[in-house]
Formats: sequence, C-alpha cells, structure tokens
Amino acid sequence: MRGLPFLAGATLMLACGVALAAGAPASPWSFAEQSAQSPEMASALRIFLGLTALSFIPAALVCMTCFVRIVVVLSMLRHAIGLMESPPNVVIITLALFLTLFSMQPVLQRLNDDAVQPYLAGQLKMGAAADRGIEPIKDFMVRQTREQDLGLMIELANVPRPQSLADVSMLHLIPAFMLSELRTAFQVGFVIFLPFLLVDLIVASVLMALGMMMVPPSTVSVPLKLLLFVLIDGWNIVTRSLLGTIH
Repeated sequence: MRGLPFLAGATLMLACGVALAAGAPASPWSFAEQSAQSPEMASALRIFLGLTALSFIPAALVCMTCFVRIVVVLSMLRHAIGLMESPPNVVIITLALFLTLFSMQPVLQRLNDDAVQPYLAGQLKMGAAADRGIEPIKDFMVRQTREQDLGLMIELANVPRPQSLADVSMLHLIPAFMLSELRTAFQVGFVIFLPFLLVDLIVASVLMALGMMMVPPSTVSVPLKLLLFVLIDGWNIVTRSLLGTIH
C-alpha cells in the first residue's frame, strides 16, 4: 500500500512529461495554477489530475518502460516450449509487470526524488515538476534506443537532427524506443528458440527412424522440453538474461 502514492505520482509525472515534451501547450497547467486561489480548489485540481493520470498507466507502461521487451520474450518462451495456454496470459503479464518495476526502480526512484516529492511538498509548480520528471525517463529511453531507430523517426518526421539530449522530442523518441525494444526482444527470443528447436528435430528424427510416423512429435518433445527447461533452471536463466539486457 505504501507504493500506491508513489506509483500514482510517478504516473502523473509521466503523463505530464509526455504532453510537455511532445510540444503540448503549457497553458492548461498555468491556467490550473492561476485558478487554484484557494486550498480547496488546489486540492480538487490535484485529485482531478491524479485520477486523469491513472488512465495513462497502460500507455506509459507499454511505451516508456521495458515491459514490451519482457512480455514479448516470455510469450515467445511459452511458444518455444510448445505450450499454448500455460503459463496463462495473466501470469505472464503479472510477471512482466513486476520484472518491469524491478528493472525501472532506479529510474522511478530518481523521478520520485527530483520531481514527485518536491511537487507534492509545494516546492515546484506542475510545469517545472513535469520538466524535471521527464529527464530520468528520457535518459533511460535513450540508453535503450538504437541510433538507427531514432534516426529513422527523425527522418520520417522531416525535422533537423537533434544536437543534444534536450533537443530529442518524446514524439520521436517513444516510437524509436519501442522499435528498439521489439528488436531486442526478438533477438533474445531467437536465442531461446534454438535449443527447443533442436529438441524438436531430434525427436522427429528418432520417431521417423523407429517408424512411428503416426505419433505427433509434439507429444514426445513437449515433456522433454519441459524436463530440460526445469533441469537447467530455465526461469532463472531467462530472467537473468532479460534483466542483463537492460542498461
């Protein structure tokens, strides 16, 4: 329960930062600050903006964190083993969510210290807090984004190349970041598929050599792949590999 205000505040800062960095006008924030003449009005505006920011949680989670990379790799692992329904989607999504929170903890902690807590304490206005809050998110996304993907989005937008990190627009960085995340996820997924593909080929060859062509290879290969995955402590290896690709 202690983490709920932290997550809500962080999500609020993510939503504000995306709007500001994408070029959205700052007039709504200045209007809100000018109109909040009484403590009751300021409290009502804060509650309204907080509830509004909650609707941005799925978008912020998918677009600005490593959630896409983790959930894609876990889904490809399930298909590589040959299990279509196990683990269920809810288990994969929940595991990906908590692995994302674990890997994003330094970024969220910096966002909380630099922007959320000063804003809640009244030391920063919303516009300044949003500008501060977007910096750790942008730093993280730039580290994960390939230069080719960012260059592609800038080229398609037909805008001048940025000279520094501050010149990079979130409108261009977010799709480039997602493209890089998908590329990394498919690279990890390919490495995961190879040993399971080898097991499938061996089982199919043995069954054909024994003349058991009527037996589906998956009937034999799936238990063998499960046994192999458990013996090598596969979940530990996959988790270590996934978190190791996040820098």
